[in-house]
Amino acid sequence: MNDQILVEAPKVAPIQELFDKNFYKDIFHENSEEEYRKVIDMARDCISGFLQNNKTPFSGVKPADLLSVINTIDFDTPLENYESLFQEVESLYVNHATTFHLPNYIAHLNCPVVIPALAAEVLISAINPSQDTYDQSAGGTFMERKLIDWTGEQIGFDANCDGVFNSGGSNSNLMGLLLARDYYSLENLKHNIKLDGNPPEASKFRIFVSEKSHFSNQKNSSLMGLGEQAVVKIKTDERFRIIPESLEEAIIKEKEQGNIPIAIIATAGTTDFGNLDPLYAIGKIAKAHEIWYHIDAAYGCGLLLTDKYRFLLSGIESADSVTVDYHKSFFQPVSSSALIVKNKYHLNIIKHHADYLNPNDQDYDELPAQVNKSATQTTRRFDALKLWCTLRLMGREKLGQYTEVIIETAKETAMLLDAQSDFELLNHSDLGALVFRYIPKSEKEYSASAMNNHIKKTMFFKGEILIAGTKVDNEFYLKFTMLNPLTTLNHIKNILKNIRNHGQEYLQTV
Repeated sequence: MNDQILVEAPKVAPIQELFDKNFYKDIFHENSEEEYRKVIDMARDCISGFLQNNKTPFSGVKPADLLSVINTIDFDTPLENYESLFQEVESLYVNHATTFHLPNYIAHLNCPVVIPALAAEVLISAINPSQDTYDQSAGGTFMERKLIDWTGEQIGFDANCDGVFNSGGSNSNLMGLLLARDYYSLENLKHNIKLDGNPPEASKFRIFVSEKSHFSNQKNSSLMGLGEQAVVKIKTDERFRIIPESLEEAIIKEKEQGNIPIAIIATAGTTDFGNLDPLYAIGKIAKAHEIWYHIDAAYGCGLLLTDKYRFLLSGIESADSVTVDYHKSFFQPVSSSALIVKNKYHLNIIKHHADYLNPNDQDYDELPAQVNKSATQTTRRFDALKLWCTLRLMGREKLGQYTEVIIETAKETAMLLDAQSDFELLNHSDLGALVFRYIPKSEKEYSASAMNNHIKKTMFFKGEILIAGTKVDNEFYLKFTMLNPLTTLNHIKNILKNIRNHGQEYLQTV
């Protein structure tokens, strides 16, 4: 045996001792409270400036101008202090940020947010929990579950329901469709897709949606290996809602062709038109054909808050799964969404065990784990705290009153547009999305699509008013999306006046 000589390692100071106490001042810990308070105060002042100085929905900055400045930033050269940091952030971002809270913003599905939810954001970001396991978010686990149960109760589900918070409606819709596919395969083909992948029959799987449904349905079908070809689009009526008779005919036709219906996805609040499919009638069809019934209520979920308009969701309780976007219609900051399922045992389909996180032999009554319910996210923010703080301080009734104001302003706006000879209103809305265009009489020939596209673009870069646009039958239309209870009919009248002015300016150029 060779003799081994043990050489004593040189004594060195622990690496922490090589730096002074200021080296760690930027890490959030018990000795950085003073620094944290100072910086949070500066952030608050930045937001105050945002509220006081940004009086229009957008600055009008051109992409090329903003990009040229951002391209000069060198991440290898840190700024000297927080003052410099906030000055930079203000000049690059805050001064050009879209102000969704202003009444003249009526473009997309961005709601103004409530203050108790903003307070919750401070706690969430600083404490930084993850909702996947109890040991990372003890109280958060049960607070999220309580809100899932509450949402299920508002939908009309019983105590057997369950669900999980997600990042957004597309993710929640993906979970709903994933459960539909895997449930059908397990129940009818005795095939476990989670373990063995899509069965040979998957090429015949069919998913039925409205022709006006959200594009995430096609994307999700593609992600699941079914392809967009699996999505069957059903014709809609004059208010852009699924025609139940057409749905039934399509299901029968696909069966006759040897294909396999696995899911119906109804929309409770279409993105463009704000209308709800006939949920009750579709539920009866789903039950008769034994097809998974998912309802995308990402937009229309706000109706759960109001007793006055809750009837529009009649039939939602017959769904197997429901998408809810609190950050669209509950006045919550992005992100805050959830998938709610009628039968909690269906979530077992997506459960996967990892020894370091949620081992198979763990007692989940003793140590619950929300990761068992999530299909696509392991790490998840405690977004439920925002809704918790909102409901506990404001209550369902007040939120519902906001929703009622929005719906009624949209009704008044629709009547106003109908009364104008130079506007064409394409739809009346259950919620607050109105599609229309400016079509004045003129001795000049002009393209209505080109004119309305010009109006939208001009208004955007002026920054004073932001509206959306969409295409219907290849024609361009303007769109109001009302999610702000502060927007009044007087604001709408002023916006229509601006639309007219820009339209008349366009006519001078043709």
